[in-house]
Order: sequence, then C-alpha cells, then structure tokens
Amino acid sequence: MSEELKTIKELADELGVNKQNVQYHIKSLPNKERLKNEKGIILLTIDEQNFIRAKILKISTDKVLADKVSTDKISTDKVLADKVLADKVSTDKVSTDKVSTDKVSTDKVSTDKENNFLIEKIKIQEEQIRDLKEQRRNGKEQLDIKDSQIAQMQNLLDQQQRLALQDKKLLEEYKSEINELKSLKMPQEDKKENQSQEEVQTIKKQMEALNDKIKGQEQLNNQVSKKWYQFWK
Repeated sequence: MSEELKTIKELADELGVNKQNVQYHIKSLPNKERLKNEKGIILLTIDEQNFIRAKILKISTDKVLADKVSTDKISTDKVLADKVLADKVSTDKVSTDKVSTDKVSTDKVSTDKENNFLIEKIKIQEEQIRDLKEQRRNGKEQLDIKDSQIAQMQNLLDQQQRLALQDKKLLEEYKSEINELKSLKMPQEDKKENQSQEEVQTIKKQMEALNDKIKGQEQLNNQVSKKWYQFWK
C-alpha cells in the first residue's frame, strides 16, 4: 500500500471516528471518481485526506469548545466566548483556505490526469498512423510486384502468340510445298502408268500375234501330217 494513499478505515482510525463519518464527508469531495485497489477498496489521495481531515477536525473543535463554554460558570465566560468565537473564525478561515487549496490541488490533479490521458491518446493515434502508413507502403510494394508479374505474363503471352503465328505460317508453307510436290509428281506417275499400259498392250498384241502364228503353224503341221498319212496309207 502506498504511504500517500489510505483506505476509509485507515483514515477513520487515524482521526478517531467511525467509517460512516468519513464516508459522509467523501460525498462532499469535488471529484466523483474514486481510486480503488485490486480488491475494489476505495483509496483516498493526500488531497482527499486533507479535505476530510479538515471537515472532521472542524466539527470536533466546535464540539469541544461548545462543551467547555457550557460547563464553565466563571465570570470569564464572555472572554472565553470571545476567544472561542475568534478561534472559530480563525478555524473557519483556515478550513476555508484549506478547502480552497484542496480544491485547487484536486482540480490540478484532475487536469493533470486529463492531460496525461490526452497525451497517451495522442501517442496511440500517432502509433496507429505509423502502422497505417507502413501497411500502405507494404500494400504499394505488393501492388508493384503484382504489376511486374502481370507485365511478365503479358510478355510471355505475346511471345507465345508470336510463336504460334510463326508455327502456323511455317505449317502453311509446308503444306503449300507438299501440294506443289504432289502436283509435280502426279503427271510423271500418270505418264509412267500410261507408258506401262501401252507396253503391256503392245506385249499382249505381240503375244497374241505369236500365239496366232503358233496356232497357224500347228494347223499347218496337222494338215501336212494328214496328207503324209493319206499318202503312205
């Protein structure tokens, strides 16, 4: 526990009053937000302790002085009453000054807290801005890489298309050359085929003529044989 912070019970024990008395004066504090420890117990700052201490001590002083005045029957009552009144006025002035000082101090603490909160908030926002700038820079680098990849793919596609056109052109040229070769070859084959057919026909005719001669010779031989047979008969 910090030496500057005290719980309600600790302050009540110090001032010799109960916790309810301290809690009653807590309601008069300027700021409504209370500090708490990890167990949820309210902690009072130095300014809050001084504020409550002044309230309780003022009440105690007034009560003691009033009891003393009422029980003292000597002739000096007026003097004592004047003294009590003067002390009360002085105590009220001190209490008022203390309350004013405490209020100024409390306002300063509250202002400092607000300023610290704003400073932390600005730091967080600056960090977020740096993160966004870094993300934007990374995003731009990724876009540049994607654009480069797309450009490379486009170049490859263009090259592929050019090669395909070249292949198509070469294929057309090959087809044209083949057709030309066929057109040159066909007449020669036709001519050879015609020549072969003519030669076959000629050979056939020659063979037919030869056969006719052979048949004629055989007939002639048969006739000669018959004549000789009849002659010798």
